[in-house]
Amino acid sequence: MHGTDLITTIAAALGMALVFGFLAVRVKLPALAGYLLAGIVIGPFTPGFVADTALASELAEIGVILLMFGVGLHFSLDDLLSVKKIALPGAIVQIAAATAMGAALAAWWGWNLTAGIVFGLSLSTASTVVLLKALESRGILATPNGRIAVGWLVVEDLAMVLVLVLLPPVAEIASGNSAASPGSLAGTLALTVGKVAMFIALMLVVGRRFFPWLLWQVARTGSRELFTLCVVGAALGIAYGSSALFGVSFALGAFFAGMVLRESALSYRAAEESLPLRDAFAVLFFVSVGMLFDPRVLVEQPLQVLAVVAIIVFGKSLAAFLLVLAFRYPLNTALTVSASLAQIGEFAFILVGLGVALGMLPVQGQSLILAGALISIALNPLVFRAVEPVQAWLRRHSARARRLESPDDPLAELPADVAADTLTDHIVLAGYGRVGRRIADALDAEGLPYIVAEQQREAVEKLRGRGHKAVVGDASDPGVLIQAHVARARLLVIATPDSFRARKMIEIARTLNPAIRVVVRSHSVDEAALLRREHAADVLVGEEELAQSMVLRVRAHARQAGADVFAQP
Repeated sequence: MHGTDLITTIAAALGMALVFGFLAVRVKLPALAGYLLAGIVIGPFTPGFVADTALASELAEIGVILLMFGVGLHFSLDDLLSVKKIALPGAIVQIAAATAMGAALAAWWGWNLTAGIVFGLSLSTASTVVLLKALESRGILATPNGRIAVGWLVVEDLAMVLVLVLLPPVAEIASGNSAASPGSLAGTLALTVGKVAMFIALMLVVGRRFFPWLLWQVARTGSRELFTLCVVGAALGIAYGSSALFGVSFALGAFFAGMVLRESALSYRAAEESLPLRDAFAVLFFVSVGMLFDPRVLVEQPLQVLAVVAIIVFGKSLAAFLLVLAFRYPLNTALTVSASLAQIGEFAFILVGLGVALGMLPVQGQSLILAGALISIALNPLVFRAVEPVQAWLRRHSARARRLESPDDPLAELPADVAADTLTDHIVLAGYGRVGRRIADALDAEGLPYIVAEQQREAVEKLRGRGHKAVVGDASDPGVLIQAHVARARLLVIATPDSFRARKMIEIARTLNPAIRVVVRSHSVDEAALLRREHAADVLVGEEELAQSMVLRVRAHARQAGADVFAQP
């Protein structure tokens, strides 16, 4: 009889995930908690059926690849560069802070410095899969806050690639191997940085031309199966090639694969075709995490587990919170980034596994990391849900928090040479992303006055450099709309995709200016109906507007065809 380990593992993992995910949702818990519990049930540390852990891990890696590929399809190079000023220094400092906290805790337990550093580094990196699921469920993946969080984790992933390559030579130096030296360590670091840079350059220079062309050639065949095969093959092939040839992680390689395919006009279709596979394999990732967990650690070392979870959920999140505020970003951005980092995942498992194999980390450390990962991943959806209530509580009870919402930032106010009495009957444009930029260009072409409210400091700096009026901040904060003089505006245009924040913007604008008209975008017909009913807003739904535009084109072509017929002798 043929071996059925693969089929058995997939069937058991998905079947148990469905059962426990359904039960979790019925008791008002995130489905993710059910997937983790399913992994524990079919894992090697609980009685009964045991699935193949190695196979489950490989299947989970495919889920990570497809999910990161999907993110890349919606995340352009411009999006990545737009957050580099906060994501790059923020991620590096946050990694250093979390590593220091982990090393200090390890030293308190009596571990040596090397073990403490490996332990701290494992706590410093967050799970990209968990983050993306949280951002997508809240509809904020495409917002400035979502771009900052994703960019932050991309920098973390790049840093962890370097760490994984450097661990073996560091282990040799720490063990007193005479063949190892700081010079060889520097050479390894230079080689790794060079290979990563070569991969990124190759993808951005060659990949962004070749792969969109390939996707278009396959689409021209008219075969849906070939198109789907091309999309999935490109994701897995580039991810594997980047790992085998350049030492880049599967996840990072898949992310850049998605970014280069985004240059194709067919990127939306590529994302849609790969969505079912992404969802199925993402579930396998969470099940595989649960399979690694040994529940005995909760009984044998409860205080150590609690300390690890405290660093993950509170320690490094607090460090990120303070860093984001130090860069003069709004309180909501700081809380969102903090919630994004309040968990650990993929790289932590790889790092502790390598640390134990090299003798740099005790086996006890691996158990504690896995326990911390499982608990923090299960808690992360609840942490995200707490962002808005915590922000509201801070606003009510803390004068300092209210000042943080309107920081002493020159970009948070219009320049002194802009006369307030000239700002009347203008348009307030909330959001300067891909949609907002096109709206602003159209307003410029018509010569209509407008003020932009945008969370990205770099975008506001560029706008002011071109002579446009713009303020930095979250337009769902009353202070930002006051700075945009919404009280004397004739129109509020909301170009951000976050419907929750859009409702707050409308409420604030109508309080300050009851006569103001509102135009807002929406991704959902039901959501649009709610906005129209509750706020009397002019709501545009993407699918509806596309259909109407196509109908107008069809009518125009039909009329032209009819005119051509009657014009014939």
